[in-house]
Amino acid sequence: MKIVKKIGWVALGLLLIIQFIPTEKNNGELSSLDAFVTETKPSQEVQKILKNACYDCHSDKTNYPWYHSVAPINFWMNHHVEDGKKHLNFSKWAAYSLKRKEHKMEEFWEEVEEKHMPLNSYTWTHSEAKLTDEQITEVVNWAKTVQANYEAQIQK
Repeated sequence: MKIVKKIGWVALGLLLIIQFIPTEKNNGELSSLDAFVTETKPSQEVQKILKNACYDCHSDKTNYPWYHSVAPINFWMNHHVEDGKKHLNFSKWAAYSLKRKEHKMEEFWEEVEEKHMPLNSYTWTHSEAKLTDEQITEVVNWAKTVQANYEAQIQK
């Protein structure tokens, strides 16, 4: 029983120590999304959905909840955001080639349509990000239209 108590104290000590390890925040500007919004022209409803369900992990601007200040949750969240941005970063849209934009829009609507995005781990704490079937249809239709426009431009 003494060994369990010692392990508990060590674990508690480590938990306290890691609270002092600083983490970077993804605190860019929402204006970094202007090029994406201007180019893809989402409706007001789609813009709202993107803001609630996508931008925290797929842009340079993340709104962090209070519990982001608690380690090890903050390490997990930072990794999650960095991974999301690695796959798709709407803030970097202007830097993407036409072919890459077309491909990213295809991946985007497929992930949303198959309900792989937004992730369950995100919607558990962000109920506004949980998409209804109607919202999914609206986003997918918009994204397919955007993808088709890019595809037509590539064909030229």
